[in-house]
This record gives sequence, C-alpha cells and structure tokens, in this order.
Amino acid sequence: MAKIELAQLLDAGVHFGHKAHRWNPKMFPYIYAERNGIHILDLIQTTEFLKRACDFSKRASAKKQTFLFVGTKKQAASLIAIEAQKCGAFYINHRWLGGMLTNWVTIKSRIDRLNDLEQQEKSNSFDTLPKKEAANLKKELEKLKKYFNGVKGMKKVPDILVIIDQKREIIAIKEALSLNIPIISILDTNCDPDLATIPIPGNDDSIRSIKYIIQNISDSICLGQQNSLKT
Repeated sequence: MAKIELAQLLDAGVHFGHKAHRWNPKMFPYIYAERNGIHILDLIQTTEFLKRACDFSKRASAKKQTFLFVGTKKQAASLIAIEAQKCGAFYINHRWLGGMLTNWVTIKSRIDRLNDLEQQEKSNSFDTLPKKEAANLKKELEKLKKYFNGVKGMKKVPDILVIIDQKREIIAIKEALSLNIPIISILDTNCDPDLATIPIPGNDDSIRSIKYIIQNISDSICLGQQNSLKT
C-alpha cells in the first residue's frame, strides 16, 4: 500500500465538495472552507480517515472477512470491477437490487441460476436445444450477468460494504445497517456521516478521487491477505 499523502489527495481533487447550498450540515466538521460557492473538504481529516479505513480493511482481510464494493455510477463502474477483482472482493457496479442483503435466500437462488446457466454455456448444452429455447436461455444469462456477475462467487452476505456514493446507494446502506454490517463510505459534502462506520470525507463525483481512495482500500485488502498467508 502506497503512503497516503496530502499532495496526492489534492492532485486527485479529493477536496472538492458540492455547491454549498446542497450540503448536509452534519458534514460541517469535515469542511475546511467555502470557495466560490463550493465547499472544500479538510484533507487532513480525509487523510486520517482513509488511513483508518485502510487499516480496518487490512485487519479484516487478514481475518478472511469478505468485502462487497458498491458503486453503480457509470463513470466508476469499470474501476469498481477492476479494484474489487484485484483484491478478491465482490462488487455491484450496475444496479443495486432491493433485498440483495436482506432477502439473501432469493438473491442466492438467482446467483445459483447464473452459475448453472454459465456451466451449461461452457459445456455447449445450448447447442443441443431448439433455437428459440437456446435464445431465451442466453438472454436470461446475459440479464443475470448484468446484475450478479460481480457476486456470483458470494456464498453469504458480505462482512463489510465499501460504498462509493452514499446518496446513490442509500438502499444498500439501509440494508447493511439493518444487518449490522460495517460500512466504509466516501462522503461528499451532501452526505450523512451517521450512516457510515468509517467515513472518508471526499469527492464522490471525480473518477480520479474515487480511484485514489478505492485503490488504497483495495491495496490494503491485498496486504491483509498476504499477512494472513504468512501466519
């Protein structure tokens, strides 16, 4: 894991918040100033919270706890998949389906269906079916991949959620809170810090900002896995 430095956070634009009129007053302790109607986040605090999130992730990973990255913004979708796969985490980067955590039995049945159809495709079973039936199964497979490809290896609800955009992923957050699942979350100036176990004050719109934060968390998970292998 690279050393987290203020200059890097600044270069990535992590400090830029939303327009001041869109703020959540609960974010006041994390705001450094207002410039031209835009709130500027306190990067000294961001540095400390990101270090805390990375340390938490490393220790949890060493205990073989599972992570679920949730980021359905189009501009961040590919990044979320890459970083999650790098550290062996699961991910949702298209759309959060209600009940993903709280209705796990039903969701697990859809994941099992995805795995079954993929196995049929690999074994060329579709080729033995009538064209219409094969076409319908392929269509079903593509739809299931769209929603569940990042969690098809998930055997149970995850131990920890990593959230990119709190406002966008509020349903996922509420489900996690109801199950007492810890939440690591980037918090822009319009967010609620009370909804995160470990908040990371930061710009959740800029791809460079998201990338810097998520890469550090992903690297920490990898480091925890390496430490686990040594023990």
